[in-house]
Amino acid sequence: MIKDFGNGKKGEDVKIHSLSDVQTKAIGEHTTIWQYCVILEGARIGHNCNICSHCFIENDVVIGDRVTIKNGVYIFDSIYIEDDAFIGPNVTFTNDTYPKSQQGKPREVATYPRTTICKGATIGGGATILPGLTIGQGALIGAGTVVTKDVDPNTVVYGNIIKPRTDFDL
Repeated sequence: MIKDFGNGKKGEDVKIHSLSDVQTKAIGEHTTIWQYCVILEGARIGHNCNICSHCFIENDVVIGDRVTIKNGVYIFDSIYIEDDAFIGPNVTFTNDTYPKSQQGKPREVATYPRTTICKGATIGGGATILPGLTIGQGALIGAGTVVTKDVDPNTVVYGNIIKPRTDFDL
């Protein structure tokens, strides 16, 4: 799901709070970005999104249409969020399977496993999503859950460590 935002221009009626640092021009129409957000140049954000305060979005990030990202969420490289997803407050995404300080060495070019949040998925506040996972379409992740493996579509999971609890219809 890579969207065409047309010549790197911001869509119409994009609202960006003056206290945010938004470097990307790839923002769809009717998207709102609240205060104290930092969004890097390579990020791509869809139409009708709401990005709440105190969020950080890196370069290799794609956010679909009608996505809500609540306060205090950091979205690092190689994280893709499809249309109609909800990311609760203080959700933690990780992208490095084996994080390690560079310890004064020159920074190496890093590649990260892709994390995909599929269409209509909901992630409750304070959940932690480990790198390289897929959260299936319509899945619901309970608040505070640590997600260590893929979540099937239309599945509710919660707790630490997750266990599928039930299937549900939306």
